[in-house]
Amino acid sequence: MTSLQSAQGGMQQHQFGTLNVVGWAGDYGDGRDMAFLLLFSLGDGPATPEETTAAMRQFATDLGLSVGGDIVDATAPGRRQFPVTALVEGGQVALSLPGMRVQYATPPEWVTAAHDRGHLYFLLATRPWSQGNPGGKIEPEALRAFVSDETLATSAHCLLPVMRVAR
Repeated sequence: MTSLQSAQGGMQQHQFGTLNVVGWAGDYGDGRDMAFLLLFSLGDGPATPEETTAAMRQFATDLGLSVGGDIVDATAPGRRQFPVTALVEGGQVALSLPGMRVQYATPPEWVTAAHDRGHLYFLLATRPWSQGNPGGKIEPEALRAFVSDETLATSAHCLLPVMRVAR
């Protein structure tokens, strides 16, 4: 969990409230697990839910992501430098975005899926989720309920390459 200090376009923490991240591994329809990573606002700032949603949409756009559109493939050969990176090492992912860095302890199956594929599926939710339980365990049922068709349709989607510390 982290709070945004500043970001592209001059956005400040009050527009988002607290940002949280949660990851899980699951089948991607090809018989192999995919590592998923979801960034969302708790909606606990002074902004209304609508203002938080608008700020998250703008944040996604500033990152070069489209909300509800195509999956941005940041793993594509020759892809320009993408402003979001994911370093997966030691059972954690360090997600770096302009103006912020999030570290998240991931389950072992998540790390395995990320390393096996060499990339992860990043979602930036525009809808706030106040039940996102920062710092605690998020029940799978609650996560499934939030990551519904509505959330998926109003999120930005991206395949991010998995970086590792050079050995």
